[in-house]
Amino acid sequence: MLSTLSIVLPIFALIFAGWLARRTKILSPQASSEINRFVVWLALPALLFDIVAHARWSDVWQPGFIAAFGLGSGIVFALTIAVRLRRPRHLADAAIDGLNAGYANAGFIGFPLALVALGHDALAPTLVATIITVCVLFAAAIVLIETGLQTEKRRSRLAAKVGLSLLKNPLLVSPLLGAIVPLAGFTIPAPAETFLKLLGGAASPCALVALGLFLAAERQPSESDFGTTTLLVFLKLICQPVLTWVLAAHVFGLPPLLTHTAVLIAALPTGTGPFMLAEFYNREASITCNTVLISTILSVFTVSAYLAVAG
Repeated sequence: MLSTLSIVLPIFALIFAGWLARRTKILSPQASSEINRFVVWLALPALLFDIVAHARWSDVWQPGFIAAFGLGSGIVFALTIAVRLRRPRHLADAAIDGLNAGYANAGFIGFPLALVALGHDALAPTLVATIITVCVLFAAAIVLIETGLQTEKRRSRLAAKVGLSLLKNPLLVSPLLGAIVPLAGFTIPAPAETFLKLLGGAASPCALVALGLFLAAERQPSESDFGTTTLLVFLKLICQPVLTWVLAAHVFGLPPLLTHTAVLIAALPTGTGPFMLAEFYNREASITCNTVLISTILSVFTVSAYLAVAG
């Protein structure tokens, strides 16, 4: 538990830094939105481009692992959307809720935790899980949000409008451009490499500070918010890792290392991706903030319990 806590603790510290900056009025109420825009338009696209551009085909192409982890997160994502749409709830908000339940904090917590718990051989599948989470699952949520926000009734025009919106979205364009680098056999020049590392490295810390700024705002939580947050945290910390374990161990028959890596990443708390989208598209973000915060706190115990059981 101490090793898990030492990795998760900096996340709490960054969230608290944002909360304290707002409470002491160092930063204004608009700071959360502005920092988040910086993340969405600059830092996160640089990070996504960098991850995909440096992905080696030999490391990424692990069909069984891709299927187990991808289906585990995808099923939870789709199931959550289906449940939330019955409330009823707007498709854009339901997509963000689905991301809350299926979007593991693979980039910020996954790599150091996998290295400590499973060793260096777990880093390659962790990279695969990160690409699935921050690129594929993220892209699916953006498509649904853009579709839900369009008012056009005719399907052809709706598809055209959604397609145009997607082409303008930096979170989709950047990984696609990054994929050109390994496919074409290009190498990134050293100055550009440094630029991407510096800018991309700001994505997660800034998003966590923005989350703390948002949490510092005074609001009255409703009973429905509490129930929804509980459901999303349960889906994220319990349902997703259990489903991933069933798929990895009993459906695809993965070796122990890949099975443990898939389950460990699936058991991680909700990342800041859903909060970025909620702020970027001006959707209500209180449920998302609470889900990120509570799942991060509880994951110290759930992840430690899994590591103890897995030996």
